[in-house]
Parts: sequence; structure tokens; C-alpha cells
Amino acid sequence: MVMRVTQQSLYGTVIRQANSTLLDLVETNQQISTEKRINKPSDDPTGTVTVLNTRSDISRLTQYQSNITQASGWLTQEDDTLSSVNTLVTSIKSLAEQAATGSMTDSNRSEIATQVRQYFEQLISLANTTYSGQSLFSGQKTDTEAYSESLWMTSNDDTFDAAVASNGGFTISGDADYTVLVQFSSSNAATHQPSFRYSLDGGHSWVSNATYATSPSADRQILNLGSGLTVEIPNAALDTVTSSSTTNDAAGTWLWIRPTAVYQGNDNDTVTVTSANNKTVTGSASGTFSSNVVVRVDGDTSFASGSTFSYSYSLDGGSSWVSGNTSGVCDGSNATLTVPGGILTLSANGGSLSSGSEFFIQPSTADITIAISDSDSVVVNGVGKDIFGGVYQATGASNASVVTFGGSDASNLFETVGKLIGYLETNNEDGIADCVDDLTASQERIVNASTSVGGKENRVSSAETVVETLSDNATTTLSNVEDADITTLITKLAQQELAYQAVLKSSSMVIDMSLLNYI
Repeated sequence: MVMRVTQQSLYGTVIRQANSTLLDLVETNQQISTEKRINKPSDDPTGTVTVLNTRSDISRLTQYQSNITQASGWLTQEDDTLSSVNTLVTSIKSLAEQAATGSMTDSNRSEIATQVRQYFEQLISLANTTYSGQSLFSGQKTDTEAYSESLWMTSNDDTFDAAVASNGGFTISGDADYTVLVQFSSSNAATHQPSFRYSLDGGHSWVSNATYATSPSADRQILNLGSGLTVEIPNAALDTVTSSSTTNDAAGTWLWIRPTAVYQGNDNDTVTVTSANNKTVTGSASGTFSSNVVVRVDGDTSFASGSTFSYSYSLDGGSSWVSGNTSGVCDGSNATLTVPGGILTLSANGGSLSSGSEFFIQPSTADITIAISDSDSVVVNGVGKDIFGGVYQATGASNASVVTFGGSDASNLFETVGKLIGYLETNNEDGIADCVDDLTASQERIVNASTSVGGKENRVSSAETVVETLSDNATTTLSNVEDADITTLITKLAQQELAYQAVLKSSSMVIDMSLLNYI
């Protein structure tokens, strides 16, 4: 069979061959230019999938490396700060031990008090340390200083203290650069204004004609302590004071108005309970909640004694529910409901609940958590009140109170140093001795906090090693799949250049040939 070759088909074949050879040359040139074997999905579909997945892994690991750098910065600063605090407490404790000896004079203790006040200011400054402009010890309120200096009241009368605490606490207005000492010299439950005197120089001189504000509130009195300083105390507490006319502060009721530090950050302790559709029945929660919990009442209840009702709870905002739960036995006014993390207590307050009523348990959150790997994250900040103590007004509380640990304020650093200053400036040897023991407890708490931070630093360091190794492996994998072999490509390019030149030369010869050349 004879095939007829026309000039048109000849030209088409020549052009296709030339273009094909040129395309191969251009692709090889592009690979050399980009140093990449895969420049588009069609170059290697399977390899492209590997490249995209590996790049995603590298991006994720790069973010972890950035997180690790940030976490390491926070924790290093926190560790250095706690180490400085520990050193400072050691110095304060040494001074307190000197002042607690019987050979020390009033003048000696006053001199030590001056130095301890300076250390107290330095402690507050350290507690307000920032990293990249963010407070280390304010919880999530990083734009707020963790502590502010203020005044607080200490007494030697447990009965008086209990009456103050159970009747709304006290309020101090004004400022003082030196401990103010107050002594009650009479009892007067009729007017709630027992006579008192105060000293602004540690008991060397006294203002005996001390007065109360002329317009007290219905259940509280205001003591004027000179230079605009006032203390508002509940009547119920003033009615319990014991009078004394001696200068022995172990007899009668005495008050020390001395420095303290007020925590201004947030905490992990507060749990609020709200209801969207019932304003009479109230709720309170206790326990350790890691996230919000929604509780739905699935059966009507009047809180009748001995009755129970069904309820459900949700940990994802109501998207899914765990049903089939039964409340504890009602006592006529209260009912307890067990949920993940703790107990919800509902109080009737004379009301009742209908099916569908919902209550929202919302724990406060102060931790700043940074992910350092796929399976690990670390809390990089601190809650100052849990480390240094001080005074704090919790969310929902009517007044501020001294931070306690296990029911005691012995480990409360700021309160211990504040009381020490008060006792030093008023020459109270027994009080100073008590503060020495409390400083030991406070220092142990600082050391524990520092140890915890050190453990976190080790975790971050280990995570950094793992992430760096994974990142190196991913980069190697990407290079093996995506990168081109330049030496091979250069050889290939030279061959394709010769091929293209040969195609062009032969094509020009074929195209130039014509039957007319032989007529």
C-alpha cells in the first residue's frame, strides 16, 4: 500500500516534532532554573501529594517552633523572677531573725523596718514583672499589673477578727508611710464607739483624743486616724473589743494598719452559675471544672423533701447531651446534681423548676496555654495570688480578704512581709518571731512554684528537640521528592539542545525540498 505524503502533512509533522523537542528542552530548563523536579502536579501526581502533605507538616512544625520560642521566653523570665524573689525572701528572713532576738533595741528594729520596706517594694516590682509587655503573674489579665500596694489591718483579737469577717469586712481609705497603731481604751456597745487612741510613730507618742466620723452608716463606724486616713469597721466587731490602759499590746484589742499587696489579676478558682430562664431558683457549683457545663432539667420539680428529678448535661454548649441522670434527694429547698468536674447545687428560694430549665456553669480561666507539639501544651503564665498571696477580692465577693492556703495565711508572702513591717515599726518582738516561721513557709511556696516552672522548661526543651528532629526529617523528605538532580539535568539539557538543533536542521532541509527544484 502506497501512502501519499502531502506538503501539508509534511509541514505538520515537522512542526509537531520541533515543538515536542522544544517542550522537553523548556521543561528541563525550568527544572534547572527552579532546582525543583516537580513544578506542577502533572510532573508527578503521586509526588505532588507527598510534597503538599510534607509542606503542611513543615508549616505546622514551624508554628510549634515559634510557640516553643515564645513559651521558653515566658518561662525563662518567670524562672529568673522567682529566683530573685527567693533570694530577696532569704534576705528578709535574715533581717527578721536578727530583729527577733531580745538584744535588739527599738531603734535597731526601726532601722531594719526601713530596709524591709524597701525589700517589700522590690517584691511588688518583681511580682509585676512583664515579658514582651505582658504581665507574668496576672493570669489572663496580661495588660494589668499583678499587684498594687495598699494598707491592711491586723489585730491581736481573734473574736474581733471573726466579727469583722462575718459582717462585711473593713475598709481603709487614705495612705500612711508608717504603721499606725490603734489601742482601744474602753468598751461601748451602746453607741458602738469604744474610746481609742492611735500612734503614728510606733507607740512613742499617742493621739488620745481620737474621734469617729460624725455621720456613720447604720451598721458601721469610721475611725479617724489622722492625715486623711480612716478605717471603717462593723459595729458588731467594735462591740467585741477588749479595753486596756497599759502599753502592753498583748492585753486588750490592738490594731496594726500596715502595708500589704492587692492582687489585681484573675484566678482559676471562681465558678459562676447563671440561668437564662429562671430568676428565682439559684445555683452554685463546687469542684474543678475544665470547661463550661450546661445543665438542663428534664423533669418538673418543686424541691419537695425526698423527691428527685432527671437532668442532662452538655460539655459542648448544647450540641450534644448526656441524659438519664437523676438528682440527689431534695431536702425541701435544695438539690445537688453531679456533673463532670464537680457538683451543682440548686436552691429553690421558694420557687420551682419546670422541664427545660437550663443552668450554665462557667469556671474562670487564668491560664495562658501554648501548644508545643501535637500532643502537648504548657501553661506559661502564673496566678500571682497562688504564688505570692496578698489580698484579693474574688469575683462575686462583697469584699477583699487575705489569700489563704489550706485555711492558713502562713504561706502568704505579701501578708507575712506586711505584718513583719508592722511589728518591726511597733517593736513587737513576739509578732516578729511569728513572721520568721511564716517566712519559711512562704519561701517554700516560692521554691515549689520555681520548681514547677523548671519542670515546664524541661518539657519545652524536650519538645524543642523532638520538633527540630521532625522538622529536619520533613525537610529531607521534601527535598528527596521535590528537588532536582542538577548534574543529571545539565547533561540532559545538553542532549536536548543537540536534539533540538538536529530537528531544526533536518526540518529546514525537508521543508526546503520541493519538486520544483528538479523541473
